[in-house]
Amino acid sequence: MWKYGSTATVRYRGTLQDGTVFDSTEGIDPLEFQIGSGMVIHGFDEAVQSMAIGEKRTVTIAPENAYGAYSDVRIEHSPMYAIPSAKDIKVGKLFYFVTEEGLKFPARVTSIDEGMATIDFNHPLAGMELTFDIELLDVKD
Repeated sequence: MWKYGSTATVRYRGTLQDGTVFDSTEGIDPLEFQIGSGMVIHGFDEAVQSMAIGEKRTVTIAPENAYGAYSDVRIEHSPMYAIPSAKDIKVGKLFYFVTEEGLKFPARVTSIDEGMATIDFNHPLAGMELTFDIELLDVKD
């Protein structure tokens, strides 16, 4: 078990239940992250903590250890005039809602009807079981 704060270097491929690849380090630099820092989803972090350098492992992560359950509470209705850059927003396209404090939240407009937008603030992978093929390349203190 690696200690919190150590820097892990991994290659990975993330897939959905139907086999669709949603993220991968293939063709790019490996991912580096601090173990236990929250830089990656909890289930991924836990898997890497228990791996040996050079080990390859496939893990399936439940929604509660990934991006959480899908929640209808995270769906809001707003007049289009209240949405910054509303003219650039298209139904189904991901955009980032920025608060007055500068915090960014991913959001997706699911419909527009008579000037009212239905906005889904759930993470695009919320409620999904995720499978990762992980290779731990290195860990540094």
